[in-house]
Amino acid sequence: MKIVLLFLSAALVNNFVLRYFLGICPFLGVTGRIESAVAMGFATTFVMTLTAAIIWFIDYFVLFPFHLFFLEYVAAILVIASLVQFLEMFIHKNSPTLYRALGIYLPLITTNCSIFFVALLIPLRGYNFIQSIIFGFGAGMGFTLVMFIMAGIREQLDFADVPKPLQGAPITLIIAGLLALAFMGFTGLISA
Repeated sequence: MKIVLLFLSAALVNNFVLRYFLGICPFLGVTGRIESAVAMGFATTFVMTLTAAIIWFIDYFVLFPFHLFFLEYVAAILVIASLVQFLEMFIHKNSPTLYRALGIYLPLITTNCSIFFVALLIPLRGYNFIQSIIFGFGAGMGFTLVMFIMAGIREQLDFADVPKPLQGAPITLIIAGLLALAFMGFTGLISA
């Protein structure tokens, strides 16, 4: 039951995008179409989950036993950059259309602060290996969920009569704010 609560906490209650405002760049930039938003969400989930697993091993078998705490940021950056490079090569080879649709946002997963946040929270919260993976996966699925919701709303806006001064970025930011308010409704359901 704790694992399910950890997943729900990471995905809904403490959603990285709508609670901590991490990963806003792809949230606003890639959500023009559902296909590209979901693909970016799954790519980020993949990187978050693997980052959580690898960082746990590096922290608990290398950095902490040898008192190399100062290398924690460097290790996280190297792991994230390596995973994103692998993912970018894989998508470029297997789905050139998706690679073009994601554009500059795919390599920017490397600098997505929500993935870095996962890597830093794991040792701070003292998660074990399974909890780390569930936390990374839950955070990634929460990211994917809000990407999907935002993309669906933005696609519907193509058919809406939005006043001229609100078209484009203003209405997108208003929707993001309203989504954040909606997700605040989950606050207090699950702690941590």
